[in-house]
Amino acid sequence: MWPVRQKKMVGTKRVTIQEKTDVTESSRRQKTDTEDSSNVNELALEIVKRAIAAAIKFVEETKNPIKNIQWLTHGEFTAEKGRRQIEKFVLTWEYQERWVHHTQFIERKDVVHSYYYLYCVRWSIPTAMRPMLQVSASAYFTIKITKNKPPDMPIEVSYVFEGHSLVHRPGMTRFREKWLRDITEAKSILMESIAF
Repeated sequence: MWPVRQKKMVGTKRVTIQEKTDVTESSRRQKTDTEDSSNVNELALEIVKRAIAAAIKFVEETKNPIKNIQWLTHGEFTAEKGRRQIEKFVLTWEYQERWVHHTQFIERKDVVHSYYYLYCVRWSIPTAMRPMLQVSASAYFTIKITKNKPPDMPIEVSYVFEGHSLVHRPGMTRFREKWLRDITEAKSILMESIAF
């Protein structure tokens, strides 16, 4: 009888040990499964958010595409034609009618392999009380003419807004009237803080 009891106790111990091991392993597995599924859920959520944002952007651009014009070629370009092209491009932007602007040629810079033609488009909102405003907002355009490019190649155009460092290219960025408002409001606040 004695050996039979010993076998039962050993067997019981094994079962008990085995059950404890199974419980520990299953809780570890559940914890790992929970962590894995939460990581997968977070990743899936991020992918879905990006897909929705891309779809919204695509639909907006399809309904309201970024406008551009047909720019001059190197052979057609003159400083005055460049100024008129910038005027034509700025007229494609969406802004309230109260804004008025003027485009002015500033200078031509001769660099090693290129000429840079610099222009300023100055914006303001005149009113009956103040037809000549103290503040305005400017956009600075650069037209690059490369000396060794063939005459049928289009010119390169870029522009920045006063006080901003982001360089825009026509047809790549949608104009925001808010940029002009921010510049003029900042200047107005500065002017009010200075006693004359």
